[in-house]
Amino acid sequence: MSVLQYEVLDHTAVITLDRPQARNALNPELAVKLAEAWLRVREDDQVRVAILTGTGSAFCAGADLGQLIPLYSGARQPANEWDERVMADRTITQRALLRNFDPEKPIIAAINGHAIAGGMELVQGTDLRVSVAEAKFGVQEVKWAIFPAGGSTVRLPAQMPYAKAMELLLTGDLITAEAALALGFLNYIEADPLAKAHALARRIAANGPLAVRAIRRSVKACLGQPEHAAMALELAIAAPVFQTEDAQEGPRAFMEKRAPSYRGR
Repeated sequence: MSVLQYEVLDHTAVITLDRPQARNALNPELAVKLAEAWLRVREDDQVRVAILTGTGSAFCAGADLGQLIPLYSGARQPANEWDERVMADRTITQRALLRNFDPEKPIIAAINGHAIAGGMELVQGTDLRVSVAEAKFGVQEVKWAIFPAGGSTVRLPAQMPYAKAMELLLTGDLITAEAALALGFLNYIEADPLAKAHALARRIAANGPLAVRAIRRSVKACLGQPEHAAMALELAIAAPVFQTEDAQEGPRAFMEKRAPSYRGR
């Protein structure tokens, strides 16, 4: 049985973590397949948006402390092809967590349960987030004397107030979905986060795909830059968008009072 499901529906790639018995923790096999899924999202021109979700009661519990971490620490030796692959390429897990890999398209997290440790770091790599009310969030690595190296010390202070981010990082405490929403870490709390994620994906996918990608790229590239540098960078990213066929189609469709037909070129 596969530990990850991947399907494309109406320009949306739906990626489902499927290790419910392990709370969707990243073992070597899931790390490899998730890293490959992000590559598919980036390379498939038919995909305009991605949704990431999980099965069972948890979104993702982070790295599998029984399989992945002992492999990296040398506490156990590679026992199968997945172990061999993550040991041969230590960046696989980083790509799976979106730490050093950008699919270049919007990612919506449909959070079906707790997102803890690497699971919360995975959420930090997404752009929009919808969660069930029961979910809890936190980076608990410090409790086990390890480092939240999936990007939390960089991203978390940029995605919620500094003092609260530091509290979570240094104590390892968890917060509720309601608290995460109040901090601006989530967009919505919904009984059916996947349905809401699909609704958001449809709205995004209906827009000009090149404009969507450029806007997302500009936001990520300009974040934290001095204003004058950010303005110059934004203009450099924006200028090519105005030269596309889609940029002609959009205003034409508006004037003709019809839905635009974007081709991504």
